[in-house]
Amino acid sequence: MGALGVDPPASHGQEWDDLVRLREETDAPEGCKVELIEGTVTVSPTPANSHNSVAQRVQRQLCTVLPEDWGVYQTLAVAIPSRLGMFIPDLVVAPEAALDEPGHCIPAAAALLVVAITSKSNANHDRTEKLHGYATAGVPWYLLLDSWHSGRPTATLYGQPRSATYRVLDTVKYGEGLHIPAPFDLTIDTGAFPAG
Repeated sequence: MGALGVDPPASHGQEWDDLVRLREETDAPEGCKVELIEGTVTVSPTPANSHNSVAQRVQRQLCTVLPEDWGVYQTLAVAIPSRLGMFIPDLVVAPEAALDEPGHCIPAAAALLVVAITSKSNANHDRTEKLHGYATAGVPWYLLLDSWHSGRPTATLYGQPRSATYRVLDTVKYGEGLHIPAPFDLTIDTGAFPAG
């Protein structure tokens, strides 16, 4: 099953609150991600085992360098109202205090690092719309683990967000180390990542 889109009601003046409500009321199978991507409700299937394996390996590595008051979250939604987006990244590093507010999401600007692991059905969302959304919100680092990159799986670290774009800080093929600078100062070992 690929990602499915549900267009919002036909109203060009669609308000953010209405889109969030539409997302929350979308009846999706248990375990599916329900996101807002540029104003469209998108439902993605439960990730494959290899996808979850990569997320767990990255989370384990990140936890070795994080201060006690930061967390790594796997199902945390991040909101980017200016781009009509509410994404659920594979991993989000954020201060624990960012989750003190009531609700089901945090502002994307509260995230310090977002990790996206591509799936065959929705890799383009991670490569384009989400990339621009996180940059717009000012998320300092975006790590894209792309098992479906043409040629060979790659890991790309984006940083220095400006407007809706990032600078590519490094790209490596799976099997090589990718360094995330301070405050993480961590080299992610991609050698054990399954492809696809």
